[in-house]
Amino acid sequence: MFRYDDLKNIQLKTSPDNSMTSSVPKVRLAGGLEICRVLNGMWQVSGAHGTVNKTKAVEAMQAYVDAGLTTFDMADIYGPAEEIYGLFNSQLKSSGSAPPALQGLTKYVPRPGPMELKVVEKALQRSMSRMKVDTLDCVQFHWWDYKDKRYLDALGHLSDLQQEGVI
Repeated sequence: MFRYDDLKNIQLKTSPDNSMTSSVPKVRLAGGLEICRVLNGMWQVSGAHGTVNKTKAVEAMQAYVDAGLTTFDMADIYGPAEEIYGLFNSQLKSSGSAPPALQGLTKYVPRPGPMELKVVEKALQRSMSRMKVDTLDCVQFHWWDYKDKRYLDALGHLSDLQQEGVI
């Protein structure tokens, strides 16, 4: 469990090259993925709060990474959030220096309807394309109406895709 005291223990340090390092607490999930205990939520760039300047949003992400906050939470329905993450991810990879490991947690929020494998695959491929990744670190699932049992089909396909290494 994360406690407020954990935040007080985060220490920012300047390394010899003037980059920032920190001691942000991490946690290892059941699948082995290590994430920060503090997530950077990307709902703010969904556009629901007004127009988003993608360039400024990408620039702002660097300060979080410099502080050791490398885990970003987004969703396929958060407007341009996955795309902004992808732009930042590409920028880091092309910077020439060894980029810090980012963790991109996204949500799959399908519209009610048939949940055939191709529907789920297409949605995940879209997220991967927008995030500019070859695999998804973590996919959270949101279903609107659990009386509609097709969510079980979607979960089955997600599990199969995880076994195939897509997630």
